[in-house]
Amino acid sequence: MNNKSPFSWQYYLPIMAFALLCLVFSPSVLAMSGELDLTDSAVGMFTVAIFILAYVLVMLEEKLHMRKSKPVLVAAGVIWGLIGWVYVSNGMPDAAEHAFRATLLEFSELMLFLLVAMTYINAMDERGVFDALRGWMLERGFSYRSLFWLTGGLAFVISPVADNLTTALLMCAVVTKVAEGNHRFINLCCVNIVVAANAGGAFSPFGDITTLMVWQAGLVEFYEFFELLGPSLTNFLVPAVVMSFFVPKYHPKAHGEHIEMKRGARRIVLLFLLTVATAVACHTVLHLPPVLGMMTGLGYLQFFGYYLRRTLPRELERQRSHYRQRGDLQALERLGSVVPFDVFNRIARAEWDTLLFFYGVVMCVGGLGFMGYLAMLSEVLYSQWDATWANVFLGLISAVVDNIPVMFAVLTMEPEMSHGHWLLITLTAGVGGSLLSVGSAAGVALMGQARGSYTFLGHLKWSPIIFLGYVASILVHLWLNSGSFALQ
Repeated sequence: MNNKSPFSWQYYLPIMAFALLCLVFSPSVLAMSGELDLTDSAVGMFTVAIFILAYVLVMLEEKLHMRKSKPVLVAAGVIWGLIGWVYVSNGMPDAAEHAFRATLLEFSELMLFLLVAMTYINAMDERGVFDALRGWMLERGFSYRSLFWLTGGLAFVISPVADNLTTALLMCAVVTKVAEGNHRFINLCCVNIVVAANAGGAFSPFGDITTLMVWQAGLVEFYEFFELLGPSLTNFLVPAVVMSFFVPKYHPKAHGEHIEMKRGARRIVLLFLLTVATAVACHTVLHLPPVLGMMTGLGYLQFFGYYLRRTLPRELERQRSHYRQRGDLQALERLGSVVPFDVFNRIARAEWDTLLFFYGVVMCVGGLGFMGYLAMLSEVLYSQWDATWANVFLGLISAVVDNIPVMFAVLTMEPEMSHGHWLLITLTAGVGGSLLSVGSAAGVALMGQARGSYTFLGHLKWSPIIFLGYVASILVHLWLNSGSFALQ
């Protein structure tokens, strides 16, 4: 991908597809969400143009070297500024203020939830949990075929707990280390990892931002996400089985890279699981927002960080004595670089660009919804179309347009759908991004990490096989969960 011109067709494909989507749903159907219908006004048209321009800049992030949060933050400010101006001009300033605050509250709950999850993931990374897993796989000297299935399988299993982006980066690091120079195998494994990570994230509230949004909205209960396990597994296995026949028969030498986890690593993993359990209990038992449990869990981590700092001198002295008796000079040297664990350093290392991008997208889509565009879109998709086909179509769109605005748009529309259809849009929005390398955060990140080996075109040639998995997962969902499609 890095050898392609920024003006080549694969960069314009997402832009043209998004523009076409906006043209298809032109303001021929009027529906009001706020007190004023602005879908046919000059202001409304201008805000749509601003949003499209911002998203074009987001999609060109790799070539412009500009963080994706910048354009959507400005677009959100312009959109709501114009809304405020129109409503003040019409003597209704309170209506716009109330709508903005409601949208901001929804984002704030999700942002705090994600911030805690990111802090725990960063804490586990700092304690060497992921490095130890990578070292274990490198030590074993797996064959290429075994490595293909192991990295894909672990991506599917880990992504429901750690987000799909972190999981994909971890597995890609193993593949690029073992198969240095074998671009064909690295590309094949990266495609498999992206599909597996996105599929694994689709059946857990913690696997992707979109599933978290659905859970936070109370449309699907925590345990109900596991109804998507079969469809998600199908989405991963169908393309993986086909691609496995193209894995070269080679057995690389083992890499001697044994990595020990730092003190407290296993206990932080347990605290994260306890935090998840607390969030689930708050939502299901107490009927309070899950973010309460997550913030409480951040307190668990802070107390444990305090314990690690207070006991560090005593622990270092104990280990020095132990290593002196063994004569292990390298271990003594490593101890000299030990620093106290600091929770706030982990918070600072959170993906702030992702969180700010999320804010910008939520506020932009919320503003367009307040103007009436999402009600109009809902009328076309969920009244004139069957809900099943609408959800399948939106899943395909999420391969071109990021699944966050797609899912937030659906949640803002609030179409009347059965439980099975809400599970279907959760599935399709989660796995639809696997169809293109630019369709998910995992794919975009791996193009950077495995630059020159995993490319847009390298992924695209497997898209027909991935599409078979997409169709198969939908059919499995319609079969396994057929009883949930009746409206209650």
